[in-house]
Amino acid sequence: MLQKRSLSLSGHRTSIALEPEFWAALEALAVAQRRSLTALIGGIDCERSPAQPLASALRVYALGGK
Repeated sequence: MLQKRSLSLSGHRTSIALEPEFWAALEALAVAQRRSLTALIGGIDCERSPAQPLASALRVYALGGK
């Protein structure tokens, strides 16, 4: 089941729906990098291709594929 979270990226509100396992992996990565979850997601958002959906980019990042 997907969990939806809302956050602000580059001054815009957005909602992201991911499986709980991906949220847990991203939270662990944020802690390991000493960043907030929003900062981690913002960095991934800035680096992804415009053709790649943000949720897909987050899943790939969580799996270690950047």
